[in-house]
Amino acid sequence: MTDDKAAELLAAVRAVESGERSAASFFTESAQPQAAPRPAAPTAPRPAPPGAVARRGPVTVPDELPEVLAEGGAPDALAPRVAEVLGEQAAELLRSDPWQLLAVPGVRPEQADGFARALLGEAGGPGDERRTQALVLWLLERAALAGHTALEPAALSKGLSGYAVPEPDEAVRSAVDAGAVLVFEDALDAMPQGGVPAPGQDEPEERPVRLLLGLDRYALAEESLADGLGRVISAAAQQSTSDEESAAGPEAWEAVAAAAPSPSAAELIRAVAGHGLVAHTGGEAARAEPAALLAAAGQLGLRACAATHSTSGRDRLRRLLPGSGDTDGSGSEQARPAVVTVPGLLDGREGPGRDEEGAWALDLLIVCDAPQLDAETAAALVESLPDGARLVLSGDPNVLGSAGPGQVFADVLSSGACPRIASRTPDPGPVGELVSGIGIGELNQVDAPGKEVVIVPVRDAGEAVHRTVQLVADSVPRAIGVPSGDTQVITTGHGGSAGTRALNAALKERLHPGPGRFDGFDPGDRVVHTPSRGRVTPAVVVSGEEDGLRLEHTATGESVVVARERVTEEVRHGWAVTAHQAVGMSWPAVVAVLPGDAASDLSREWVYTAFGRGERHLSVVHGVEDALPKAVASVTAPARTTRLRALLTQSARAAEAARTAAAEPAGSSGQEDQAQDGPA
Repeated sequence: MTDDKAAELLAAVRAVESGERSAASFFTESAQPQAAPRPAAPTAPRPAPPGAVARRGPVTVPDELPEVLAEGGAPDALAPRVAEVLGEQAAELLRSDPWQLLAVPGVRPEQADGFARALLGEAGGPGDERRTQALVLWLLERAALAGHTALEPAALSKGLSGYAVPEPDEAVRSAVDAGAVLVFEDALDAMPQGGVPAPGQDEPEERPVRLLLGLDRYALAEESLADGLGRVISAAAQQSTSDEESAAGPEAWEAVAAAAPSPSAAELIRAVAGHGLVAHTGGEAARAEPAALLAAAGQLGLRACAATHSTSGRDRLRRLLPGSGDTDGSGSEQARPAVVTVPGLLDGREGPGRDEEGAWALDLLIVCDAPQLDAETAAALVESLPDGARLVLSGDPNVLGSAGPGQVFADVLSSGACPRIASRTPDPGPVGELVSGIGIGELNQVDAPGKEVVIVPVRDAGEAVHRTVQLVADSVPRAIGVPSGDTQVITTGHGGSAGTRALNAALKERLHPGPGRFDGFDPGDRVVHTPSRGRVTPAVVVSGEEDGLRLEHTATGESVVVARERVTEEVRHGWAVTAHQAVGMSWPAVVAVLPGDAASDLSREWVYTAFGRGERHLSVVHGVEDALPKAVASVTAPARTTRLRALLTQSARAAEAARTAAAEPAGSSGQEDQAQDGPA
C-alpha cells in the first residue's frame, strides 16, 4: 500500500466517508480456485451498536499492531481505531485474516483489499472465503447505516457482485453456514390467527414467507422489542381489572380526560386509560397533548415520565407543563412530572431509578420524537419497563427517520397492534401552514405578513453561501429580531460547495474569526457534539487542553472533554448542520440552504424536517428550481427493510387467537365440528 493509499485510508476512517473506486480494480487476474481451508482465525468483535456511547479515554494499542499495519501499508495513526474495534488480539486477527480491517468504521473494501494483498501477496483472491465473509458483514453493517435491520438474499448477492465476488450466492450461503449471519423466515400469509391453525385445522404444508438475512444484534433487538411490546399490550387487560378499585380507576381517568385542555388531549388520555400501548401522531403543536397526559397521570398519582430525543425537545415539552414558570426553587421542580432525554434516561443521568431487576419505577412512560427510535434503543426502553406499565409512543411520522437501524414508530403504526390517536391540533402561523402542506405532498404559497417565510433565490453554490452568511449576520437579526446565535443554518450534507463544511467556514469567518488553534477550533466557536451516531448536542468550545477539547453543552451547561484523537469524528462546527442532525430540535429562526447540486438529495421528509425547525422564521436559500416542489410531491425517503411489523402483527394475531380460544366453552369446538360435518 503506497503512502497515498495509506493517507486515503486514514482520511476515510477519520471522516467515515464513502469512496469511489471499485474493489474489482485490485484484482486484475481471473478468479482463482479457493485455497484449502486455513486454521480458524480468532473471532473478531464487531463494532459497537450505533446508539452506544463511544469511549472517550485513550485506547491501548497492542505492541504488535503498528508493525502489522505498516506491513500492510496502513498508517500508524489508524492503530487506535483498529485496537478499539478488534481488541487486544488485533494484530493476530489481521495477520490471519487481513479483511478484518473492514470492521473498522470508514474502511472501504478496496482499502481492505489493498491491505490484504500487501500481507498475503497472491494467496488471497476475490473469492477468498475470508474476504467474502467480511464483505457480507460489511454490507449488512452498511445497510444498517441506511436504516435496514435485515436484507433480502438477492440484495446481498447483488452487493457482493459489485465487489468482484465470483459466486455471490454461494458466498452468502457460506456466511450463513459459518454463523456469521442469521436467516429469518417471516410469514406473509394472512391467516386470521397469524399462522396459528384453528382447533381441528391441520398445519398448512406450505406457507408464503419472506426470507431475510441479518446480523444477530439487530435480530435480537427487534425480537426483544416485539416481545416487550406484546408484554405491555397484554398486561393492560389484567391492569384494568385491578384499576377498578384504585385511585387510577376508570372514573378517575374519565375525570382527568374531561378536564383536558383540548379534544385531542382528552382522546389520548382515554386511550391510555384502556390500553397498555398507544401510538400518538402529530406535529410540533401536538406536543401539548403528551404534556397534558403527563400532567393528568401526575394528578392520578401515577409514576409518569416523558422522554424526548434531544435536550431541545425536553425543554420545549417542559414549557408546556402546568406551572412551567415555577423554576425558582428545587421544590417546585421536584413536584413537576419528570421530563428527560432518551439517552439520559437509559444511562441513568436522568429520570427514575431502577430496581434490583433493572426496571424503572414507572407506571407510564411517554416517548416523544418516537420516529427517532432505532430498534436497539427502543428495545432497551421497553425491556426496562416494569410489568403493568403503560407506554405511549408519540411523534411526527413525516420527519426523517432514526439514525440507527429500524423504523420502530412506522412499524408500530402500520402493524395495527395498538390504538392510534391522530392529533387534530394544527401547527400555528405561516411556517406551520407551510410545513403542514409539505406533510401531505403540497408546497403551497403562504401569506407571511411578518416575513415569517422568505424565499431567497440563488444562481449557484457560491451565491448560496454568500446569501446565507448575509441572512444570518445581517438580515434576520435586523428584519426579524432574531440574533445570529439563535439562527440555525440547515443544508443537505457535509460535503459540496454549499455543504456544512463550506457554510461553517464562511460563517465562522464572519461571526467568530480565529486561527483554529485547537484542532481547527477556537474558544467561543459554535459546534455540535456527536458522541455516538444520532446523538447530537449543540455546544460551545471552551478551551483546548492536554487531554483534548473542552466543550460546554449549550442547553445544560455540562462541561465535556473530547479526547484529541476523537475530535475530528465527534465535533463539527455548528452554525450549519444537516437536517438529520437537526431533527428533534428547533430554533427561533432557520435558514434552509438548497444549492443546485442538492436536488438529488431532497425528499419530502427532508424538506418537512428542515423547514419545520424554525419556530418564528424560515428563510429558504433556493437554488434547486423545480426540484423542490417535485421532491415534496413525489420523492419520499427509501423504504427500510425491517422485521418488527411482521413480528408485531403475528404476535397480535396469535394473542387474539389465544383469547378467543380461552373464551370458548369447553367442548364447543368439537360440537361445532360435528354440526358442520352432519349435513354432509
